Amino acid sequence: MPEVTPAPATSRAPRLSARTWVTVVVLGLVGQLAWTVENMYLNVFVYDTITADPTVIATLVAASAVAATLATMLVGAWSDRARTRRPFIAIGYVLWGLTTATFGFVQPAAGADAALAVGTAVVAIVALDCVMSFFGSGANDAAFNAWVTESTAPSNRGRVDGVLAIMPLIGMLVVFGALDGLTQAGEWTLFFGVVGLVTAAVGVVAWFVVRDPDRIESAQGAYLATVVHGLRPSTVRANPRLYLLLLAYAVVGTSTQVFIPYLIIYIQRYLRIDGYAIVLGSVLILASVASVLGGRVIDRVGRRYPQGKVRAILPSVGLLVAGLVGMFFVRDMIAVIVAGTVMMAGFMLSVAAISASVRDATPIDRVGMVQGLRMIAAVLIPMVAGPFIGAAVIVGAAETYVDLGVVKQVPTPWIFPAAALVAALVVVPVLLLRRHDRRAVDAAAAVAAEARA
Repeated sequence: MPEVTPAPATSRAPRLSARTWVTVVVLGLVGQLAWTVENMYLNVFVYDTITADPTVIATLVAASAVAATLATMLVGAWSDRARTRRPFIAIGYVLWGLTTATFGFVQPAAGADAALAVGTAVVAIVALDCVMSFFGSGANDAAFNAWVTESTAPSNRGRVDGVLAIMPLIGMLVVFGALDGLTQAGEWTLFFGVVGLVTAAVGVVAWFVVRDPDRIESAQGAYLATVVHGLRPSTVRANPRLYLLLLAYAVVGTSTQVFIPYLIIYIQRYLRIDGYAIVLGSVLILASVASVLGGRVIDRVGRRYPQGKVRAILPSVGLLVAGLVGMFFVRDMIAVIVAGTVMMAGFMLSVAAISASVRDATPIDRVGMVQGLRMIAAVLIPMVAGPFIGAAVIVGAAETYVDLGVVKQVPTPWIFPAAALVAALVVVPVLLLRRHDRRAVDAAAAVAAEARA
């Protein structure tokens, strides 16, 4: 696995076809609709109907992250060996949608012992979430992301990842605008059913619109060996640039998972902003525009400087930290929109810069396998560590409110400075990455000078 072997799409013309853009947008958006439901609304569903214990929410998030990472590693390597992405995307989206549609049927049994009923419901929702995450990550994080890497080139990945970075926020916006009324009315079964059926329908469409690249390279060797290849110390030593980028991904992802699982609950219950959908909708639109425009800048910087996309990481994370600090202080709707826009724009630009750089550093014959590594960095580590950091902050603050006679803990503003402290740690891998790149450039210049001599 030689270092920074270009992904197969590098030989393609920079211009992306309309079909490719439509596939990126449709599959990316609908996938994020399903992830919005799982990452945010499922937490609200559990909080409102099963238990308000923040540790349960953290456990739910962490368990689904483990299942998602396992799926991405297994399916990514499998699709590499099969040299096709289309069936994994199409069938996976159908199964993903069908399991999402069943969430609303999990409720504590009426008339049973309260503690037993809640415990049973918690186990059931965690198990179902793991199954759904397995299907979803196999289809989206493994197969679809590998397809994106193979269908793009270094010269346009900043734009593509800038668009993909806004899809979680556009997904939230669509859900808030079209379906939030169902959650407010307690129509959870219909809510999950609509999103699940839309996801399954797009899986059927994907069978007809997704085209595999002309050639998908695949590493030789036994299947399980290819699954764990990226975890070997020798592979890490041979590819320091890729793994430093993945470390930066893990830091940024962990930072955001400190507050995102509790964000809607914080706005509703702590800030007591009834129009939280307006707040989040405004933030999503403004931050999405910033991400799309920023993706073009990332590509421009990448063309001008060697390994130039890395230059965009620290400024983007700085924007994220500034927004997190602002969120600690703001209390009214307008101020929350301003600080939230800065925060989410910084997050999306950070993800776009890091994700595009990871694609550029992906070996030609390990595209699917690298999606598993990406999941460890972007999902497993953040979703295991981040929510528990947030839960510890919430429990330590001990803020509560009374809902229908029941005392419930509520997220506090301290989750935002905690997230900012985690985000600041990205300086370490980025500085190491810059030093590695300088050494690589100096070594290449020395070799060229020796050749001329």
